[in-house]
Amino acid sequence: MVPFYLAWWLLTEYMPMDCALAESTNCNYETLDNGFVFTVALVATGLLTLTQVIVIDVALPLWQRRRPAAWLSFAVLIPVPFLACLALASLA
Repeated sequence: MVPFYLAWWLLTEYMPMDCALAESTNCNYETLDNGFVFTVALVATGLLTLTQVIVIDVALPLWQRRRPAAWLSFAVLIPVPFLACLALASLA
C-alpha cells in the first residue's frame, strides 16, 4: 500500500502546485519541501514491491516448474487494499 499512497500523494498534492510565479497562491512550500522525500520513498518502496512481485509471481513458479500465468493473474489484486482504503476515506 505504501508505494500506491506515495504515488497518490505525488499526483494529487505535489503535481497540481504552481510555484513558478512568485505571487502564486497555489504553492504550499511545506508540500514542496516534502516532494523529494516522497519521490525517493516512492522509488525505494516501488522497487522493493516490484522485486517481490517478480520473485513471488515469476521466479518461484518457474523454479517449481509451474506456469507463472496463474500467479501473475492474481498480481492485479495487489492495489485492491489501497483502492478499498481510498474509497472508504472518500466516504468519510
